[in-house]
Amino acid sequence: MSERVMPGRTDGLITLGAADALWVDLTAGSAVPTAFGAFTRSPARARVGYVLLGGRVVATVRASGGQWSVPEIEVRRAASELNAVGMDRQDLVCIGPFRGAPRRECDEETPLHWRRRIAGELRELGGPERAARREVGRPYHLAGIDWRQMLVEQTREGTQRTWWLPRAVVRLLDAAEHAETQWVRAARTRQAGATVTEPPSHPRQARDADGRQTTSPEGPTASPRPYNAELEGQLYSVLSRKPGTSRRVAEWACAVCRTVPAAVLDHCHEHDYVRAPVCQSCNTLERPDHLYTNDIRVANRYTRLFRTDTDDWLRHWHRCPGCRARTTLPLPHLAAWTAHIACRSLRPTHRAPRGRTPCGILRVSWTGSQNAPRSCLLTVAVDCCPSGEHRVLAQVPYREAVDRFRVWLAETAPAVAAAAGPDRLDGLPAQSRPVIADTSGEGLALF
Repeated sequence: MSERVMPGRTDGLITLGAADALWVDLTAGSAVPTAFGAFTRSPARARVGYVLLGGRVVATVRASGGQWSVPEIEVRRAASELNAVGMDRQDLVCIGPFRGAPRRECDEETPLHWRRRIAGELRELGGPERAARREVGRPYHLAGIDWRQMLVEQTREGTQRTWWLPRAVVRLLDAAEHAETQWVRAARTRQAGATVTEPPSHPRQARDADGRQTTSPEGPTASPRPYNAELEGQLYSVLSRKPGTSRRVAEWACAVCRTVPAAVLDHCHEHDYVRAPVCQSCNTLERPDHLYTNDIRVANRYTRLFRTDTDDWLRHWHRCPGCRARTTLPLPHLAAWTAHIACRSLRPTHRAPRGRTPCGILRVSWTGSQNAPRSCLLTVAVDCCPSGEHRVLAQVPYREAVDRFRVWLAETAPAVAAAAGPDRLDGLPAQSRPVIADTSGEGLALF
């Protein structure tokens, strides 16, 4: 029988078993599924001094008799934060496996490494079905979240498996990893300065059963600061080679969603300028789907990029001085905009139970390059038509697509349009870089 929380306790501490039961009980109605064993089963680190619950660090305390406990109020706060998270199970982010991914700067201060843990377990067990039938005692939660209930496996081109999680869960786990990094750094700093005796200044204290004061190892941690164009005008090829860049990036909040810590530097591959630090979720949202050398598939995510959060994304793309001076977008995004917005009226529809649905999947290919605008031609087509047709909707010259985009930008986001153009070429690279094909690498800020 699991332990019950004792409402009459005066010290505010509950055992790990009681905390497990309380966590599951409080989050029973959450949109994000949680798991029992958040405090007692791997990768919980209760005996190291803390436990991750959602995006929050909860400190653990060794009471008299060597028993580990946690403050009940902190468990309730973490549960309240998780219950407030909304989740769209259709808004998915690919979390692996990635081919040819460059090794990111390894931060061993963060034991969570949730992407690595999920990939390792799925490879070992052979997929989500076998992972669901794991042996007793195997790790099955991350930060108290049962990721198996939300994992989606897809197969591309009949052979390659890919794994996906809802965007809200990805952001939660990214926030948990960042919070853990900050906690470990703060703990090491306190340990290094333990020789200096100072009165405790942090309110996270509790008293054990003998009345002695016990200070939690959790201390104040620095929250990610807003990005204020500190890296504007810098070249990614130069900045990415500087040591400590990944550590510096994590100190900012994502410049797009502004809700979780940044993880990568997004940059323009056509001009090589850094745009801003962004989180993995926003970096994946921005990336065109099935990008090849001169061909992309226009996924549903562009509804959000060009309609729901238009101002934020256009302002973000125009952080590149080259794109801002030209008042345009990188070629793949301009191609997607042309198909999704400029050619929207040309897309056929089919009857559906609730009205009509757009035909098939939009695909855009191009000949030539943005570096030779006169010879660049965008071809918008429909693939996977339910009636078996594959039709070309339009062929739009690059310059015409740019002119249409400028008109649409002035109408849709006048503030962004006012900050852009006319062409100001002073200080821009003498020769633009070519569009780079998608290598499906984790953490790559492609466009």
